[in-house]
Amino acid sequence: MRGYGHGEHGHGHGHEHEAGFDPEQIGGWFAGRIPEGWFTGAPEVSVDREEILVVGTLADIELQGGSTAVAAARAGRIKQHREDTREARMRIAEEAQRRFRRKVSWGVRIGDEEELFTTVALPIMTRLRMPERKVLDTLVEAGVARSRSHALAWCVKLVGEHQGEWIDGLRQALEQVRSAREAGPTVG
Repeated sequence: MRGYGHGEHGHGHGHEHEAGFDPEQIGGWFAGRIPEGWFTGAPEVSVDREEILVVGTLADIELQGGSTAVAAARAGRIKQHREDTREARMRIAEEAQRRFRRKVSWGVRIGDEEELFTTVALPIMTRLRMPERKVLDTLVEAGVARSRSHALAWCVKLVGEHQGEWIDGLRQALEQVRSAREAGPTVG
């Protein structure tokens, strides 16, 4: 259940500095603010212009049973963690939203499962020509997507999964450009 592409956790996306906070600072704040014992270590924190996603790892469950028993036990542990931490997560999120001016979303990882709790889904305006609309409509007609908007989100996710290394390379290049710009002379 991946809701966020790999390779973006904890890395800069070029625009987060607009609000005066870098992802490392935000990640450090959450590592210090989250109660000890919630996760097996510091949480992974991803940041973009609108959202902070905090994903912590829960201690896995050792069971003698088969994979269905393990999956059920993990699901139970996730549900328990979510219920036990709800009020504190809401307080921490409110503090972070005031401080960093971004919505906060939460998730947990246990074993090879990842579950994201309510994450921000933003409407993104785009202009598509007929060939691109036909692609989206085909996905909808085939039952792959519920709507054009869902089809577009599916396409973006697919590109992220299959072109992850290329996108990571672009991010690294953008980070180098940002660093070079900051090291350059200031004008006026």
